[in-house]
Amino acid sequence: MFINIFFIDNKDINVYTVYSVYIIVLGMIMKIIISNRSGAPIYEQIKDQIKAAIFNGELAEDDILPSIRQLALDLKISVITTSRAYRELENEGFVANVQGKGCYVLQRNEELARENALHKIEYNLGVVISTAKAEGITKDEIINRLTFLWEVDIINE
Repeated sequence: MFINIFFIDNKDINVYTVYSVYIIVLGMIMKIIISNRSGAPIYEQIKDQIKAAIFNGELAEDDILPSIRQLALDLKISVITTSRAYRELENEGFVANVQGKGCYVLQRNEELARENALHKIEYNLGVVISTAKAEGITKDEIINRLTFLWEVDIINE
């Protein structure tokens, strides 16, 4: 499915296309969204979304990904693009391409998953720090709030 999204920027109308596909992997549904407004190459958008699905458990060890040709067809993109995404996933140790059988998810690397989680935390803390500085909120106030939220575990309530 694709959607044209219209944005009005300074009296100019820009059209951005977003492609979205639901992939069924062993009964589970994974969504891949491709946007020409992203700024990231399409192969990288695919690779990052598949990696995220592996990290958050949507894709598990031995799950098979759609064929390169099928994913290209579903997303209405080049086979070369999907091939590059899969090749990079293989080079990074997330999947194994078995000639004639398909592309399979490898066992999750716990150290890599931890590094990914720390990266997300650092990014989000950077947003918090920037917002706090812009609003004149002190480091101690942020630390106190973080400590409170950690101890209350408000997210899981």
